[in-house]
Amino acid sequence: MAKESKEPLMIETETEVKEPRQKPSGSTRFWVAIAFGVIILFLLILISSIIDIGERLANIHEYVAYGFYVVAFLLTYLLVINPVRIILVSPAFSIETVMDNKPTRRRYLTYKRVSKNLLDRDEISQTEKEKLKEAIDDPEALQKVLNEIYSSTMKKKMNKVIMRHAKTVLISTAISQNGRLDLFTVVVVNIRMIKELVQMCGFRPSYKNLAKLTINVFTTALIAEGLENINLNDILPTSTANMLGEIPLIKPVMSSVAQGITNGLLTIRIGVVTRKYLFADSKELSRKAIQKGAFMESLKMIPIVVKDSIIHFPQKFFDMFKRNKEDESTDF
Repeated sequence: MAKESKEPLMIETETEVKEPRQKPSGSTRFWVAIAFGVIILFLLILISSIIDIGERLANIHEYVAYGFYVVAFLLTYLLVINPVRIILVSPAFSIETVMDNKPTRRRYLTYKRVSKNLLDRDEISQTEKEKLKEAIDDPEALQKVLNEIYSSTMKKKMNKVIMRHAKTVLISTAISQNGRLDLFTVVVVNIRMIKELVQMCGFRPSYKNLAKLTINVFTTALIAEGLENINLNDILPTSTANMLGEIPLIKPVMSSVAQGITNGLLTIRIGVVTRKYLFADSKELSRKAIQKGAFMESLKMIPIVVKDSIIHFPQKFFDMFKRNKEDESTDF
């Protein structure tokens, strides 16, 4: 896991109290427009899949189809729409690392808002809450306490949330044998992960960075759907593929596990990018540096996620591939 930063933090609000709202820049409008198009495309894919299943169920009975549509709408609201709503209505802060920067009155008001959020939640220990209460009237002391909390306790908790959702994606997409289902799974789990990170901190990234995250999530989902069609014979050398083919169950198991690990790795990357957008290190403000740092951290986290996934791997996974192997033997 990446080494924890111990540098002091500066907290800026995207829009401050009693100040005019700044117009979004051209860059922000560009990313938001692309993200909006991505959301429309995802909704079209989702609606198309729902209608397709509904038409099949209508052959059984029209009320079965109606019931499915109602359930699909409720699930879409609970798993997609409501988490997105929670993210968007959260206040937007940008936390950046600076050196020897005394907090202004405006920043001090922001510190107090963030402190109140932490005091109302159970993310930090009682000792840390007491430190916040003691420092609440001293801007510099409050800045120091917030730095300690966010660079240690909160960062570790966020990494745990990221790895937990990555494990969910890894297991779900490894078990699933349907590319479209993998797409929806990745989208839903990643949205839930971002929502949980935002709720944990009490603030969200800027609209520009949220738009970039939206594009990242959808791109990852498309990759998850495409991985379903990958054949190990196209990746491994012929001799290795033939040797693995002689071992019962190993090829289908390896193929699905490889898909799951890839999707889990991409999910970790999205989570780390989200954390970096919330806690932007001054040395990693460029998009290239953030992406590189997120990839390096995800490589360090994925072995832990794989180990935990193997420990909790459902027996149904092996039963499913046993049936697949029997079907292959019947065909030959």
